[in-house]
Amino acid sequence: MGNGLVVEVKDLTKTYGDIKAVDGISFKVKKGEIFGLLGPNGAGKTTTLECIEGLRKPDEGTFMLMGLNPDHRNLRNMIGIQLQVSGLPGTMRTGEAMNFICTYHGVGPRNDLLGRFGLKEKKNTQYQFLSTGLQRKLALALAIAHKPPILILDEPTAGLDVGSRVEFHTIIKELQDSGTTIILATHDMAEAEKMSSRVAILLNGKIVATGTPREITATGKGFTRISVQVKGSSLLNMTGKFLKVIKSSKRDGYEVYFSSDAGTTVSAIIKYISENNDELIDLRVERPSLEERFLEITSKGDH
Repeated sequence: MGNGLVVEVKDLTKTYGDIKAVDGISFKVKKGEIFGLLGPNGAGKTTTLECIEGLRKPDEGTFMLMGLNPDHRNLRNMIGIQLQVSGLPGTMRTGEAMNFICTYHGVGPRNDLLGRFGLKEKKNTQYQFLSTGLQRKLALALAIAHKPPILILDEPTAGLDVGSRVEFHTIIKELQDSGTTIILATHDMAEAEKMSSRVAILLNGKIVATGTPREITATGKGFTRISVQVKGSSLLNMTGKFLKVIKSSKRDGYEVYFSSDAGTTVSAIIKYISENNDELIDLRVERPSLEERFLEITSKGDH
């Protein structure tokens, strides 16, 4: 596809009875991007993915993957899919699952992936006896066994512990660095903000916001959080309000200010501390998070 586009969806619509699960959405994904597909339950994320994966046929609209329409016979080898719930039989052994997938895609055995994901020693273990983390790793290993240019991940880290999540994020970034284009559907806003090149937020079957995580948060009504800790008590004696501060509070020994213009507020705070012969110990500036903006959009239907 031209202009580095790998996925192009135009006016995609899917209806179940009287319900429009997906209502005329359009988006594009470039080569090497991690594109986050976000939304509350029932927003249309899964239906969108199922149409892209070829599991469902849309009622209206078109989409192209690597310049091919969804009915092209070569498309199955261009997509890797890690579903939230695996369809593997519980009695299937790890090695059997890998051999089956490799045979299906016409590639040689990928025992290297079993080693990379810590599954080599579990080669003869039945799927049902793997831990949740190892089941997720196996699902990802199977999804990338044929080196697909497009990888679709549906809640890939749901239910994992912190260590496993960090490891998964590292692997996903490695795949991105190698040129893999990734569509990531997740409920975890921190994960989406950390991992995604761009995101689209779905609500009631429509895309209501799209852009980089920073662009999405910049369009909201949230304020920058500025946390300040000083050696003395100068901030306790502050009777007025710093420039551009909308509200303030106290937390864990810090004075916390919510500002509509962080630069102006920080300058005013530092100047005040200096003029009052106090010493700055710590200052933290936190932009509104993607989660805060997501809640703002989905709770108020703001778009």
